[in-house]
Amino acid sequence: MRASLIQIGVDPDEPVESRRERAATFVRDTHRQTGADLVVLPELWTVGAFAYQEFAPQAEALDGPTVTAMSAAAREAGVWLHAGSIVERAPVAEGQPTTDDGATLFNTSLVFDPSGALVRTYRKIHRFGFDKGEAVLMGAGTEVVTAALPETTIGLATCYDLRFPELFRLLVDAGAQLLVIPAGWPERRREHWTLLARARAVENQAYVLACGSAGTNGGVPQAGHSIVVDPWGEVLAEADATESVLTVDLDLSRVARTRADFPALRDRVLGAR
Repeated sequence: MRASLIQIGVDPDEPVESRRERAATFVRDTHRQTGADLVVLPELWTVGAFAYQEFAPQAEALDGPTVTAMSAAAREAGVWLHAGSIVERAPVAEGQPTTDDGATLFNTSLVFDPSGALVRTYRKIHRFGFDKGEAVLMGAGTEVVTAALPETTIGLATCYDLRFPELFRLLVDAGAQLLVIPAGWPERRREHWTLLARARAVENQAYVLACGSAGTNGGVPQAGHSIVVDPWGEVLAEADATESVLTVDLDLSRVARTRADFPALRDRVLGAR
């Protein structure tokens, strides 16, 4: 299986319509140039993960312009597309934050199949901000989500989720062999990003595809450094901080071999199923 991570730049001065068009072009061109089976975009690339003031104005429903554009890009490229995440505008959810105009916002990831169908969504469970920003502006997801591709099962997580290993255990229990994590990770904590990506791969004996963004948004420089880690914790590829595409061939049989040769998951005691 070949995967390409598109580390798109988030420029606050670029109109969101232009960014959508550029992302769609990236998807089509990346597939044409690399033959990738799976293409991944970062978290909240339409607005910027730290551009909190833009969350409500740029929020959209799951039939909105970003979903429409990414569906078309997946269909035209004939590729599985994890389109990162958007600010989803949904009906008011009980116990969740509410906007002034009566909606709940979610940080929602999107997975499209090669026909362009939106086959899975994942609302980010762990909201970042410590009582401000995303943590108070957005609702929290409640569902652990996987997506079945022809070659493998992927587990969905987003950015700050990376710090919570219990989520990834649940994804593995649900059959995930490949963990896909779009992010808008800040540059000042880049070492945590690479450390945690490797840790999640090692402890779950799974591939990790962690796709970050480039540029600066909300005054916060982004780490970039999208990374692909194999089930033994070896880094297969890592980007720098600039806008770029990272393409890696994955031997999916390595997941089963690693779990059989070093059966640590079998020896779980606490929380084991």
